[in-house]
Amino acid sequence: MDKDKRMQKIVFWLFLAPALISFFMVQIIPFVIGFYYSFTDWSATAQLTLSFVGLKNYADAFKDTTFLYSTIITSIYTLLNIILVNFVAFGLAMLVTSNIKFRNIYRAGFFLPNVIGGIILGYIWQFIFNRFVPFVAGAWGITYLTENLMLANSRTALLALVIVSTWQYAGYIMMIYVAALQNVPRDLIEAAQVDGASPWQRFKAITIPMVRPAFTVTLFLTLVNSFKQFDVNTSLTGVGPSTMFMGRAINGTELLAMNISNTSLILRNTAMAQAKAIVFFVVLVIFSLLQVYFSKKKEVEL
Repeated sequence: MDKDKRMQKIVFWLFLAPALISFFMVQIIPFVIGFYYSFTDWSATAQLTLSFVGLKNYADAFKDTTFLYSTIITSIYTLLNIILVNFVAFGLAMLVTSNIKFRNIYRAGFFLPNVIGGIILGYIWQFIFNRFVPFVAGAWGITYLTENLMLANSRTALLALVIVSTWQYAGYIMMIYVAALQNVPRDLIEAAQVDGASPWQRFKAITIPMVRPAFTVTLFLTLVNSFKQFDVNTSLTGVGPSTMFMGRAINGTELLAMNISNTSLILRNTAMAQAKAIVFFVVLVIFSLLQVYFSKKKEVEL
């Protein structure tokens, strides 16, 4: 018996080893090295020696107006994205779990945008916003949409980014809600219906509390994915419409991930980009932990 258990443990770790090695090689080791580089003058070139500069890169990052602006609009984008994605996804989940015909086809159709690459998706919607919408608006005589393109203004361009992200992620989040809704006991709903509860009362008193754990998962996923948004941001808005911030003209739709990338690849300041990435990581961890804590606390209260 002991020999069998020992063999099971060996087999378990043998199967787990490739995943653990990959995780350490791809995630942990680069993170530790990057954390070290953020305190040096690393330039991502074949320099022979690195000089320790302390917190200089972090100080420069906090003085950078583009980084501050990116933090602000990323927070706004994340808030809008969390609300819109979850609202749309939950509505779609309610639709495809009802007794409508072809609900499986609808489910597949709603999920399909999630499998399209972000870069391709951004270019598709760039064509829609810049060409298709003005064409249709012109045909209908709506001159405002033909003269004011969504991607030409920093505020409307950010809204366009939220729309595209919602279209991309809503189907994926919908599947989580579908699984939660299908686990709601039918006998509870039927009992409430017999007692004379209205559809809204059944929804509020039974459905919402029963799918509360799903809200914790979906809010976490949309929070993390919104903060990490890069590919759609790059292809949809690119350098983006400019805006004035603290007396300086900057990219009005440059989210945090894109700002870090531009700091490294365009400004060639890789050490400061690494410091920004560490700050970004810490902020994301704090927001994620707070979200999970309050969501779990709400579950316990219910």
